[in-house]
Amino acid sequence: MAIVDRDIYDAVIIGAGVSGLVCGCYLAKAGMKVLIAEQHFKPGGYCTSFKRKGFTFDAAAHSFGSFREGGNMNRVFRELDLDKRLKIKRYDPSDVIITPDYKISFWNDLNRTIKELQGAFPHETEIRDFFDFMSSPKPAEIAALRNKTFKDLLDKYFTDDRVKTILSIALLINGGLPPSLLTAFTGSQIFSEFLLDGGYYPDGGMQALPDALADRFKELGGTLLLSCRVKKIKIKDESVAGVVLEMGDFIRSKYVISNCDARQTFLKLLGRRVISEDLLQKLDTMVPSLSMFVLYLGISKDMASLPQPGCTAWFLSHYAIEDMYLSSKKRNAGNLQEFLLRVSPDGESVLAMVLAPFRNTKYWINNKHKLLEAFIKKIEEHTTPDLSKYIVYKDAATPSTLYRYTLNYKGACYGWESIRSQFADPDFIKPPICQNLYLTGHWTTRGLGVAGVTYIGYNTASLIIKKEKLCYN
Repeated sequence: MAIVDRDIYDAVIIGAGVSGLVCGCYLAKAGMKVLIAEQHFKPGGYCTSFKRKGFTFDAAAHSFGSFREGGNMNRVFRELDLDKRLKIKRYDPSDVIITPDYKISFWNDLNRTIKELQGAFPHETEIRDFFDFMSSPKPAEIAALRNKTFKDLLDKYFTDDRVKTILSIALLINGGLPPSLLTAFTGSQIFSEFLLDGGYYPDGGMQALPDALADRFKELGGTLLLSCRVKKIKIKDESVAGVVLEMGDFIRSKYVISNCDARQTFLKLLGRRVISEDLLQKLDTMVPSLSMFVLYLGISKDMASLPQPGCTAWFLSHYAIEDMYLSSKKRNAGNLQEFLLRVSPDGESVLAMVLAPFRNTKYWINNKHKLLEAFIKKIEEHTTPDLSKYIVYKDAATPSTLYRYTLNYKGACYGWESIRSQFADPDFIKPPICQNLYLTGHWTTRGLGVAGVTYIGYNTASLIIKKEKLCYN
């Protein structure tokens, strides 16, 4: 643990997820005195990696997008000098969607992707128009998406439910909702950043990204405390006064930015007595996103029949995506209808995911092994018949595991559900409770995925820097 300066800090950030780290770097770069307190022993939140039996596994995040010239990740890398510290590779194709009838690849060359879809669905005449919209929507068109679902957007261009499902499966697993519920704005962001400009991966695993951000933060003068839980946010004279750490230390700060679970922020760190009745009622009705069941497999080197290393494969048994979603809310060993699978670049480990409900700890203790074994059989059924012969190590993370790992409410993967009624709610960006309190990360209801929370971290820092009349350049 770093030594805490007992003098006042300009900002304390609760949580060293990617959004908190990005926010901290920009604030420190602007000359502010910043502390980040993280309850885990490593930075990154879901964007971490771990080692077991000689194998390296990414905990949950499997790649990122928006690294093109002008993309959000690219800009942050350049402005924080991360481009000099991390080697990033883009895999081609970045994603392959495998159905009972088709195998559609998303290539780095967009025209190649479009031609592949046109060949599979020659009766769909507006495929290029759809991709043109997704690649460069006009500001007025983006604004119009706020009150629509992604299904509304798909219905505008397509009639065949098969192509709609193929274009939505990545959104279901990366956004936690089917197109009929997912906001068109969020869906279009996921689509463009994960599929049109996705497949980027740091050399050394996803942990390399938060590690580089943490190192840069400290170089810029920031203080990072790991294995250090914040117990309370203190308020004085209707403004934040600082935080109390678990061991009782009070850290004074002009700003407090929470990069942790929103319910924890409001109900535990602030406390019900300072929350308005309206906000308490809102918290009681807000719906968290689904969680995940994540399978980790270590594979012997003599196996050659797995999908292409570095490429994300999406498998689905049918085209009824709404049924897939309903099934995922009742997840058990007998209803694995769709899943994501990614082989590590070195070909030695497999990460596979399905959406799953939180339920309770006892349920997952009793059912983890059943779902793990059923998941392996499902992979064998779809892609690798003899997989079991080559498994050297196997384990899984349940929604209960993800809760313990991050303290996210019900192990939620994407903060609040990205439904229209929960989109861009200002109470979860700059809460009206007191002055100088901000939220950052996916609980702000504004963005998902590594690229999404990276932008939110940048944006949160920008709001504070502008208020302080500072400059981060």
